[in-house]
Amino acid sequence: MASLTLCVRVKPGSRISELTQDADGTWLARLKAPPVDGKANAELVALVARRFGVPKANAELVALVARRFGVPKANVTIAAGLAGRIKRVRVER
Repeated sequence: MASLTLCVRVKPGSRISELTQDADGTWLARLKAPPVDGKANAELVALVARRFGVPKANAELVALVARRFGVPKANVTIAAGLAGRIKRVRVER
């Protein structure tokens, strides 16, 4: 199975929730949810699932590493046939 890994900058506590792609190919996830009690993690999974057209139930956060400075980043893995933080999200179809 082929897979796709996206590098996503994450900004929790934003005014709006959206997933956009910059001209250089990097992704930016602005999340309304605050980074407490897993709320931002859950919103990121839902946002990625919605953007790539897969059910939320098939999206899973599989790794988390905090960054000390700068904008948090997430690595989002989407497989074909499966469809200040570093997150790895696996999305299955």
